[in-house]
Amino acid sequence: MSRSPAASGFLPMPGSPSSSWAAYRARLSSIFAGSDPAVLVAFWLFGLINNVLYVIILSAAQDLVGSDVPKGAVLLADVMPSFFTKLVAPYFIHRVPYWVRILVFVAGSSLGMCVIALTPPDKSVAAKMFGIVFASLSSGAGELSFLGLTHYYGHMSLAAWGSGTGAAGLVGAGLYVMLTGWIGFSVRNSLLASAFLPVIMLVSFFVILPKGPLRQSTNGKGYNAVPDRDIDQLEQDDLEDIPPSDAASSLLAPGPAVASSALGGSQVQSSTSSFASKLRRAKALFFPYMLPLLLVYVAEYTINQGVAPVLLFPLDSSPFTEYREFYPMYGFLYQIGVFISRTSIAFVRVRHLYLPSFLQVANLVLLFCHALFDFLPTVYVVFIVVFWEGLLGGAVYVNTFAEIMENVPVSEREFSLGATSVSDSGGICIAGFIGIAIEGWLCQWQVNNGRDWCKRIGVANAAKSR
Repeated sequence: MSRSPAASGFLPMPGSPSSSWAAYRARLSSIFAGSDPAVLVAFWLFGLINNVLYVIILSAAQDLVGSDVPKGAVLLADVMPSFFTKLVAPYFIHRVPYWVRILVFVAGSSLGMCVIALTPPDKSVAAKMFGIVFASLSSGAGELSFLGLTHYYGHMSLAAWGSGTGAAGLVGAGLYVMLTGWIGFSVRNSLLASAFLPVIMLVSFFVILPKGPLRQSTNGKGYNAVPDRDIDQLEQDDLEDIPPSDAASSLLAPGPAVASSALGGSQVQSSTSSFASKLRRAKALFFPYMLPLLLVYVAEYTINQGVAPVLLFPLDSSPFTEYREFYPMYGFLYQIGVFISRTSIAFVRVRHLYLPSFLQVANLVLLFCHALFDFLPTVYVVFIVVFWEGLLGGAVYVNTFAEIMENVPVSEREFSLGATSVSDSGGICIAGFIGIAIEGWLCQWQVNNGRDWCKRIGVANAAKSR
């Protein structure tokens, strides 16, 4: 049964008869009521740092491999190891204590960034790809672990994690532009500086995060299973007792996840959770939720990794002094749009998911055509389109899960959120292969038509001093 926006906890738009700015302030205050600030800070930093290196690597793709290697290859090296880690690690990672995992993640992420930074520019890009894969493995395992850790710290820890991951895109892209463009660091020194960022996770876990909830879980405290016939009714009863503000505090904290904490962490599966029934559920999710999310990710990552590297203009008509500066700026503007749209869900709802998805496909067609025929008058038009691209991508992502929370029955909601999330990973992988196919072709087309700017971008000189 569908829920109204108010029932689901999302704020009504200001100006409606049932809302006021005072009500907005009261609702926002109620969301954070009773939350431990240390927990919020720790999980926000977990989300930020675990994802920020992924964004920095994508922002540096042009500098790392130059114009001869498609940026889609960097995307696949940055995404696929993390994706496969998420498929395999849940079956064994629970045997490793969290403090050990944190040390491994920090060491792996830092080592990967050091390998990328210290590989000489005249060597094969294979070594750099190895460093990217290493960092990606650490990021994927880190996401699994930090999401699991939220079980002990409540729904607001998950909200803080989600906010941190959203900020990672903006911080990562902005940091790379600032270090290499505004401050003037070499690419090598910028990546080496980024290699120290994972140390913040050590501080977050060992210094900021309160250990009480985690210690209680290791004291042999057990839980009693809830009979199968009662689980759905208990989940529904517990969810009805949870204030709407709690339900709205995180899009990634669906009803069953909250209810499982109220039920003492029971891991009971109902008799309807067979493979066949899950397959039927996934099939029902495809057209309303999975397909629009897949489309928007295929379109935006094809833009970012296949088209954006060749969206170049004469330097004297741009704000840049080098052709390599276009690509990181596009990434920065895109991430600003994503951050804004992902954090605006409490105020702006998009219920027709296909509309922004088709608009994103239109963005891809527009920029692809410009890469071929050079008809946009100035780079500032591309800046606007790329920012708009980020707004659309973030909106579809966050509103897809909001729609599932409101429209999918409680007993199926947890599975539905997880199953639908496959669409973004699948879309990124598809876009990576498309980017590999089209970037080199677009660059050669431009060269053949008198625009050789893409060939003037080589692998950045890592030995360049500040």
